[in-house]
Amino acid sequence: VQLQASGGGLVQPGGSLRLSCTASDFTLGDYAIAWFRQAPGKEREGLACISSSDGSADYADSVEGRFTISRDNAKNTVYLQLNSLKPEDTAVYYCATYLLSCRFVTTTQAFGSWGQGTLVTVSS
Repeated sequence: VQLQASGGGLVQPGGSLRLSCTASDFTLGDYAIAWFRQAPGKEREGLACISSSDGSADYADSVEGRFTISRDNAKNTVYLQLNSLKPEDTAVYYCATYLLSCRFVTTTQAFGSWGQGTLVTVSS
């Protein structure tokens, strides 16, 4: 089980990006999927999670109102829309299966499988 995050890049403060999460060997819709990030020298930070049952979403306080997680089961893809980006959002972003209820999204020990991340750099 391995997930692939993509869509990162360089963006100016206040800008937007949409990240995508795909998997080639299993169905994302069967799992709760979460996004987390890790910046150099910082701890892993859980950001957002979308449930497998009803598609409900939960967010960390640091990104609530700016980031939106969604899923397209027909495309076997989960998205993370990043808006109003700040320099402190600079990090490598990963998607992962999530082993608890999504309301515990900031519990980083609950991330299951993940793969290669995508770098988001917010800078002018």
